[in-house]
Amino acid sequence: MSVVMLPPDLRFTPSRAAARGAALLLVLWLIVMLTAVVGAFALIARVEYLQGRVLSHGVIADQAARAGLDYAMTRVVDLDPTRQWLPDGREYNWRFGEADVVVTLVDESGKVDINASDLDLLAGLMIAVGAEREPARRIAAAILDWRDADSLTQVEGGAEDGDYSGEDLPYGAKDAPFETVAELQLVLGMTPELFAKLAPHLTVYSGQGRPSEQYASAEVLRALGVDPERTLAERQRPRQPGEAGSLVGAGTGTYSIDSRARLRDGRVSVLRAVVRAGNSGLPGSAYTPLRWEEGAIVR
Repeated sequence: MSVVMLPPDLRFTPSRAAARGAALLLVLWLIVMLTAVVGAFALIARVEYLQGRVLSHGVIADQAARAGLDYAMTRVVDLDPTRQWLPDGREYNWRFGEADVVVTLVDESGKVDINASDLDLLAGLMIAVGAEREPARRIAAAILDWRDADSLTQVEGGAEDGDYSGEDLPYGAKDAPFETVAELQLVLGMTPELFAKLAPHLTVYSGQGRPSEQYASAEVLRALGVDPERTLAERQRPRQPGEAGSLVGAGTGTYSIDSRARLRDGRVSVLRAVVRAGNSGLPGSAYTPLRWEEGAIVR
């Protein structure tokens, strides 16, 4: 019997088997690594796509809310009573592109000015939003002490520098007018809960000691001693063609505007601003911003 001898390079040896196994493992590892790299790139691309989509939709929603404010400023001064938007707190619905926009306008003269209102009106508004009478009058007195220039405490309590130091606060009464409504939170006795209820009905821009009933909210009307149901019902009554008052409906020219834009995907952008009609000095601007807050909500 003859024996066939293989060339040395074709003979199967343990070392050659080990080398082939190592090569196979190396190939498998390369495949796993390449799969991981490709997967990582795919994940990054997906995340960037979603981020871009969210950002782009956010810009669209923000601009739709801004358009709602701009459009409201044109409608509030419209001389046609059938087209004019009244700044008395009612909601107006508008369609802008793919966004549904809800706009609310309130003339600042319909709010309680914390720099001009007296103690009775300030306390009355607090009572109207749910505060008890005695604490309401005490905080109202503290508001007067905060804005007046003297260091004398109001008869019904109030708060001057000594009262603030007694509560370990690092400041005293300002003895100067409020610059913003938010500043009211610094007044002794004011709580976050009470401020949240009061803020929508307060202003520092009207300069009037008594708010206009024509634009006042139900809470402000109660503080004024006016029946809100009858007044609001009359306000909602559709005006007849040719009925007087369209120019009066434009208000004083300083408005709080809440513009909410909702896209089909549920994204909501909110713009809250106080603006004064008139050129702000910027080209193409028809109003002057006095306060500006905006943000987006994803739902």
